[in-house]
Amino acid sequence: MINHKFHPDGEKIAKKRFGQNFLKDETVLHRIIESIPNDDLPIVEIGPGLGDLTRYLVEIKDVTAYEVDRDLCGHLRKRFGPFIENGRLKLHCSDVLSHWERKSLAGRPYHLVANLPYYIATNIILRALKDPDCRSLTVMVQKEVAEKFAAHPGEKQFSALSVLAQSCGEVHICFDVPPEAFVPAPKVDSSVLRIRKERSLADAGFEAFLRAAFKQPRKTLAKNLSAAFAKKDVAGALASLGLSPTVRPHEVGTSLYHHLNTLLQGDIDGREKEQSGEPTPEKSERRKSAKERR
Repeated sequence: MINHKFHPDGEKIAKKRFGQNFLKDETVLHRIIESIPNDDLPIVEIGPGLGDLTRYLVEIKDVTAYEVDRDLCGHLRKRFGPFIENGRLKLHCSDVLSHWERKSLAGRPYHLVANLPYYIATNIILRALKDPDCRSLTVMVQKEVAEKFAAHPGEKQFSALSVLAQSCGEVHICFDVPPEAFVPAPKVDSSVLRIRKERSLADAGFEAFLRAAFKQPRKTLAKNLSAAFAKKDVAGALASLGLSPTVRPHEVGTSLYHHLNTLLQGDIDGREKEQSGEPTPEKSERRKSAKERR
């Protein structure tokens, strides 16, 4: 019989090195369940902790859970023994990022659900956006992180993370969660972030382009991009899209960033190769022509 009450020693069990804060608020748990897409796809849960969200997940879907804390794995095996035996719950006691490097998390399309430790939340979300098997994310993160992913152009929080997430699909903050909903209570507010994916990230060049564009958010976009591309090319690209030369990175929408990348792609690779001494296509062609003339 599974104990349906929050573990009374949750605060003693939490380990700082894993950034553990256990969600205890039943209302919040139910709202997370309501935010998950209602279909036949299984769930991947990252960091089930004491299993207080897991107990609701296994009632509605097949669940594959990843828990890095060996002590908590022992607790979960005892608590969910019957579900593990009948295959409803697959429990992996391992680092999810290491597992992700080798194979798919579920072996088929899935929805990701997690109460993510703050120190690793951004990495997990970006990795999920790249995973073609991941069809949606419903994740608890620090409120500031959620706002960066969900921000709109013109808002100060709008960043490269916003562009990447919104390039994949619909991004929405479902609701905020106060510190007292956790044991131990964190020092900041949290939010439940939902991303319904329509496509996956597959362009490392676009990510590099965004890093250049948002390198110094308070600078103009033209100045940031000119550190990686020829100034005349940057000026021409901005003008062709009707963008002011003084526009700031957070003032440009997601679709325009894709257009800018298309207009400027290739330049950053060429400049990096020139600086490293590697032959660019243009240099190789000039050398070939010189040899032919000899």
